[in-house]
Amino acid sequence: MTLFILKRIAQIIPVTLGVTLVVFLIMQMIPGDPALILAGEGASNETVEELRENLGLNKPLYVQYGEYISNLLHGDMGHSLKNKQPVLEEITTRLPITIELALYSIFITIVLGLIAGIISAIRPYSILDAGLMVIALLGISLPSFWLGILLMYVFSVQLQWLPVAGWESAQHIILPAITLGAGGAAIVARMTRSSMLEVVNQDYIRTAKAKGLKGYVIILKHALRNALIPVITVVGLQFGTLLGGTVLVESVFAVNGLGRMIVDAIRTRDIPVVQGGVLVASLIFVIINLFVDILYRIFNKRIDLN
Repeated sequence: MTLFILKRIAQIIPVTLGVTLVVFLIMQMIPGDPALILAGEGASNETVEELRENLGLNKPLYVQYGEYISNLLHGDMGHSLKNKQPVLEEITTRLPITIELALYSIFITIVLGLIAGIISAIRPYSILDAGLMVIALLGISLPSFWLGILLMYVFSVQLQWLPVAGWESAQHIILPAITLGAGGAAIVARMTRSSMLEVVNQDYIRTAKAKGLKGYVIILKHALRNALIPVITVVGLQFGTLLGGTVLVESVFAVNGLGRMIVDAIRTRDIPVVQGGVLVASLIFVIINLFVDILYRIFNKRIDLN
């Protein structure tokens, strides 16, 4: 286990370098001049050129990238081209909001997904099973931004039960969390149902029934424990997906998280902010995958991670 963890931590280094390089090159290919955007449309050519010189945009790309990596190794993600604030400071301000939203959403994903999947597996091919799977299919099919607007219209505009946007109270969390977690819950529900149906027909489940164990004990202690292994993979991947999905959800509900920060930075071609935001999100995704692999070993001792 220790050797495996050390190997995975070592893999983070090339992944991080790859992410920074890809994001840097993509930002260079996006149309538009950051200096011209910052200077304004009415700025003279001399002003734009001076701004480009001050920002270091006249340097060759490999020099710009090399300087960025050098600063990154010293814990410096650079400064925003727009407001001159340290990128790390902006990320530490926005990241807790995004993580909070993702945690609430993954809670909804796990709870609703497991409950729906277990119920469907216990009553396979019934009307209840069919209804839950239809809802799950809708959850997978509906785009998050469309679902968010629909929930906003129903619960905020028509019923006026919940606030339209913002992130000031517990009520503000409900709609964004449901919007972000609905798709994941649908995927977890379908995976749980499929995995549970394979497990409930195993010999040890029939033996447990023959011993007279109660149904909920068989389901929760025996069947669900073994059925969770593929579900854990889905949940781990969904957490990474949720971090990416916050880009749209935060924009719809005007939540000042990391996703919205990256979107705003892309619009103004604020390269350091985009690089820093994507880098942090990628590191979180890698760490979550490592955690998922460790959970494999906890739930199934037969899996050798080394």
